[in-house]
Amino acid sequence: MSSAETRADVLIVGGGQAGAQTALSLRAEGFEGSITILDAGQQLPYERPPLTKAYMRGERDAADLQFRAPEYWEQHHITVVLNQAIESIDPAARTATAASGVVYEFGTLVWAAGGHARRLPFTEGIEGVLSVRVLEDADLLKSRLGQLRDVVVIGGGFIGLEAASVLRDSGARLTILEAMDRLLARVTSPPVSDYFAQLHRSHGADVRLDAVVEAIEQQDGKVSGVRLAGGEVISADAVLVGIGLVPNVQPLVDAGATVSNGVEVDAQGRTSLDGIFAVGDCANRVSDFSRGTRVRLESVPSAVESGKRVADAIMGRPPREESVPWFWSHQFDVKLQTAGLFNGYDDLVVRGEPGSGKFSVVYLCQGVVIAVDTVNNVRDFAQGKALVTAKAAVDRERLLDKDLSLKELIPTS
Repeated sequence: MSSAETRADVLIVGGGQAGAQTALSLRAEGFEGSITILDAGQQLPYERPPLTKAYMRGERDAADLQFRAPEYWEQHHITVVLNQAIESIDPAARTATAASGVVYEFGTLVWAAGGHARRLPFTEGIEGVLSVRVLEDADLLKSRLGQLRDVVVIGGGFIGLEAASVLRDSGARLTILEAMDRLLARVTSPPVSDYFAQLHRSHGADVRLDAVVEAIEQQDGKVSGVRLAGGEVISADAVLVGIGLVPNVQPLVDAGATVSNGVEVDAQGRTSLDGIFAVGDCANRVSDFSRGTRVRLESVPSAVESGKRVADAIMGRPPREESVPWFWSHQFDVKLQTAGLFNGYDDLVVRGEPGSGKFSVVYLCQGVVIAVDTVNNVRDFAQGKALVTAKAAVDRERLLDKDLSLKELIPTS
């Protein structure tokens, strides 16, 4: 490569949602300098969330997942280089060195490397132990749909449960193992956890809580079962591990950045290293809706917003007003939507009957609405999101009235 090809005014490491959004926003805002996106994978920038939803179900194809058509990047003078994993950064020299040995010079670096699927320590080298983080993972699992007989899903979070719903619909006998005492324990409250446990059981899955995995059994190098603490072995011809994401931040750690569950950034994505920003799943910051605590948000809206904030900072613009964090999950025919951050709630109100398949949970902290979960309830989601935005103080008795629209509780001034 020539020096022109290895130098960029803005070098973006990672071609996921946040990295792509940073580049798109810079060009949309009139940035005329050179932009290069480096990605460790083999695909042009594409969406990840549909991998365990519409893509696995065959409702979307790989080309449909791309953020932009291939010609877009060239037409807008954004260089995309694939199969380039950055191994080290020299902040003083403003260089980033790839595993290939290529050294890239930058004016500004945007770290958008996301994360990788957390692994169990005893699964290395066993065929049939799978995860879903990138397109190739989803393709492998998708190619086996309809062929698998006994599947064990380890992890009762969004990734594991979304994939579990597709696997169950394909006819596989399914066991879901969660080490905690309820599903989705890190992202929601007991009423919602109980609903989703019942949902998966009603579709024929064996959902086990407080289930500690001790080992993966194998035969001739292929997975044959999962052994639990206590000795029980659950038969399996495939094991899907969905136990969370590990941020890809080691090069920043080695370069001296402040890191705690992701790289710490300020309101506009600046790290502690001069000229280096971080966006998306690997960035840890204080949100306007996190009540003073640092959070690392794994969601499309958060990735998009962080990319826009960093583009603003590079362009010398003031911080934009923050939107309420929101998330969603599709499992079977159920849509869960969340607005706000429920951590630290001291009261909750369940609106509607979970057994009906349509209900909401409103979370309060000292009488102020801080988050809302909605199950198949688009109206409560939109109106609850407005309550969270307004940081509205509401009377819980009025919240209990499911016939009362949340819109009526939104402050008018």
